Amino acid sequence: MKIKSRWTLGAMIALSMAVVTASYWGGFAVAQNSADNGPAPLTDAELKDLGHANSLSKAFRTASSRVLPAVVTIRTEIEQQQVMNRGQQVPDALKNDPFFRRFFENMPDQQRQVPRPRRQGMGSGVIIDPAGIILTNNHVVQDGDKVVVKLHDGREFEATDVTADPKTDLAIVKIEGAGNLPYAHLGESKSMNIGDWVIAVGAPFRLQESVTAGIISGKSRVIGINDREEYLQTDAAINPGNSGGPLVNLAGKVIGINTAISSTSGGYQGIGFAIPVDLAKWVVEQLKEYGEVKRAYLGVIIRSVNSSIADQLGVDTVKGALVTELKPDGPAGKSGLKVGDVILEFDGEKISQPSDLQRVVERASIGSKKQMKIIRDGKPQTLAVTIEELPSDLTVADFHDDAKSGSSDFSDLGLSVKELNQQISQQLGLDFSQGALVTQVENGSVAALAGLEPGDVIVKVGRVDVDSVESLKQALKKFDADNGLVLTVKNKQGSRIVYLGQ
Repeated sequence: MKIKSRWTLGAMIALSMAVVTASYWGGFAVAQNSADNGPAPLTDAELKDLGHANSLSKAFRTASSRVLPAVVTIRTEIEQQQVMNRGQQVPDALKNDPFFRRFFENMPDQQRQVPRPRRQGMGSGVIIDPAGIILTNNHVVQDGDKVVVKLHDGREFEATDVTADPKTDLAIVKIEGAGNLPYAHLGESKSMNIGDWVIAVGAPFRLQESVTAGIISGKSRVIGINDREEYLQTDAAINPGNSGGPLVNLAGKVIGINTAISSTSGGYQGIGFAIPVDLAKWVVEQLKEYGEVKRAYLGVIIRSVNSSIADQLGVDTVKGALVTELKPDGPAGKSGLKVGDVILEFDGEKISQPSDLQRVVERASIGSKKQMKIIRDGKPQTLAVTIEELPSDLTVADFHDDAKSGSSDFSDLGLSVKELNQQISQQLGLDFSQGALVTQVENGSVAALAGLEPGDVIVKVGRVDVDSVESLKQALKKFDADNGLVLTVKNKQGSRIVYLGQ
């Protein structure tokens, strides 16, 4: 059976137009695909790489979602008072005008308190207990007449209690009546390594619940803003307002408390610092139990070991903590530790630098007995020390008796010296026992720039012999330190001339 196609004039015209149009635009569907300038489909390798990137993105989202409900914004209000004289309230232009001056001549010079507007500060914090305990920085809440906590859900509560440890710049804030709160889990900062991903959470520039990502770029940083420092360094953006907020790992666990930035502009420049959570956990326990931090101590002044000191003391390493001064009746003094000893290990933990010793000692249990491994006269020894609580009134003066030991502080030169005696001379391996022993040199001082180091013995100022601390004092009186000083210095390696000046 033959089927006849019947074309109407309209259908033929439509077909003709379609052909013309298709030709103009590059052909029918097949032709269009061959001339498409859009991006090519992703290859299998590219899809795999994208999957890895999406996995990291998902990890960031997961970590953020786990910690964000526990992050709070902290607002502090400080009402300042200013003492002013009534006369001071009058503009100078009026007081000095001859016409108006007579109106103020008999005004009583009475002082009164003039209230000023409340100064507000803003920071962050993280809930670490569902009962309403929040961990933050001390500098976020210190001196606050009123501390207000704003939760993730928008509710606000005034703090009922604030306890702090200024030495570490940590504080805990207590709020009540908020119910069972979401809280963050505390991780372990010691398990974090350089290069590990982290996110910083807080309220930078009053922008609540902001999250930035980066890596751990350094550990055990000491930057000189607090008494106790072992910061984690990160390149995750930390800005004003982030202080007190958490630094978390990809599991959403807190591994640090954001504290400071290194900046020339006041804003983020790639370097931020966080207090390790291992330190924070110990401080929190102390604050909860005692309302303050109780620290243990040895009763020593220590410094790092360099190659020169190591050679002089017969130590084959530049690691450890050199004892430069000792509190005679302190725990270390009672244990038999001596000036010149190098502490290499304490309670089973290796001591690479002085901050390591400070950290492990101050967290030791009061009254416990610990083992110390030291080097004395080039030979290893082990001492047992009973830990005592750090006295609140301890000062550097407690480490030596000037009247008995002849110790003295030459702060203008940046050094401290002590009487050299036979016992110390033997400890240092010296073949002489007279002179002024350098015990401390201040970083950046005239003495430091000249190359003086603890363990050096000053035996001459100019051509004047020095055989004691007192003779050093008398010799220095004969010279003008501003014009420079020529010192003859001796140590185990021999004698050298040191010039203190420009």
